[in-house]
Amino acid sequence: MNTKQGVIEENKMGTMPVNRLLVSMSVPMMISMIVQALYNIVDSIFVARVSEEALAAVSLAFPMQILYISVGAGTGVGINAVLSRALGEKDFEKANKAAENGIFLSVMSYLIFLLIGIFAVGPFFRGQTQQPEIVSSGISYLSICLIFSIGVFTQMTFERLLQSTGKTFYTMITQGIGAIINIILDPIFIFGWLGFPAMGAAGAAIATVIGQISAGILAIIFNYRVNHEIKLDFRGFKPDRKIIKSIYIVGIPSVIMQAIGSVMTYGMNQILIQFSSTATAVFGVYFKLQSFVLMPIFGLNNGMIPIVAYNYGAANKERLMKTIKLSIGYAMAIMMCGLLVFQILPTELLKLFDASEHMMEIGIPALRTISISFLFAGYCIIVSSVFQALGNGVYSMVVSIARQLFVLLPVAYLLSKVGGLHTVWWAFPIAEIMSLSLCTLFFYKTYHKVIKQI
Repeated sequence: MNTKQGVIEENKMGTMPVNRLLVSMSVPMMISMIVQALYNIVDSIFVARVSEEALAAVSLAFPMQILYISVGAGTGVGINAVLSRALGEKDFEKANKAAENGIFLSVMSYLIFLLIGIFAVGPFFRGQTQQPEIVSSGISYLSICLIFSIGVFTQMTFERLLQSTGKTFYTMITQGIGAIINIILDPIFIFGWLGFPAMGAAGAAIATVIGQISAGILAIIFNYRVNHEIKLDFRGFKPDRKIIKSIYIVGIPSVIMQAIGSVMTYGMNQILIQFSSTATAVFGVYFKLQSFVLMPIFGLNNGMIPIVAYNYGAANKERLMKTIKLSIGYAMAIMMCGLLVFQILPTELLKLFDASEHMMEIGIPALRTISISFLFAGYCIIVSSVFQALGNGVYSMVVSIARQLFVLLPVAYLLSKVGGLHTVWWAFPIAEIMSLSLCTLFFYKTYHKVIKQI
């Protein structure tokens, strides 16, 4: 940290022109997130060629995957916000403690999901369906993902340490290499190439965890070699309650906000499976496809949050507001492109997943209807992340809970009873309009109570 290079790198979030800074920090993350989304889609494309039941199994496993990713990512948001703010305040001891306690929390989180993977996967699947092929494929797939989730927790935590100091280029490398390894191994393990046995959905899970563990190891190496602003020293380490509280003040609302997606997905699967397992497969396909649109926004978020947190800590209101405005503009432009693709090319998108005629009949109107919500989602995602960066993740949590639990699921259930399957998809744009209203109200309050006072 005493090196001249370290000081320059640490200070760029307070000195570099905002647009160039935001682009330089976000674009590597956006590229790596797009690659991540690509390998999620490739996973499902390969699994769909095993059988539609295997695709449905992976779709039914998705809520649990969202849950452990939410815990890792949400804790990472808390680490990022606390660490970046400490660097902005020039409190380097606090920054180091935030990093060390964040790593400790990621290990504890993994141990919880290890136990879930060993003991709870069977009941989880049998509680959703009694179709033997779906249950068998789902249990083997999800058990592997959970038991070896140490990779995803390690990857997320150490990538957040790199992001907090502005080194997003290295996170692009870690995520990109992890994704490429997954894509290469998918067909080998799923279909039994190169002498390996054909493992179906379980093969997809093995490819996934190998990619995640590889990316996690690489992220650790990068932190020790290039992240000189943070010095990790676990000799005599004891958990610091004050630091952990600071991380979770921001992180727990983010965990809850993202984990609500797990509850929503589980609930939607229960509504849709009453029509057919194909309907749940369509919903799973939609989630994979929408990630290709949303991942660049999350990459933009990952570049924006440390800039906002740093300039909040440095009391630079002008740079903070300019970062927010630029981020909203970029996010809305990306979402508009996604909307056009979903509206114009739904048939071609579904063909990627070897869709049957019945799946096409359900999927085409589903993709066109749900994607209307893209008109509002970009703004809502960025504004919710601003709340987290400023240390008020509760607003983000309230928006997420209201959108998914109090509007989306009840409206979807009512529409399923009143209008049938094709009307269920309208619950998504309806819920997003509500989210837009709440985000705007909370941002107005945040601006006057926090930003304007800087």
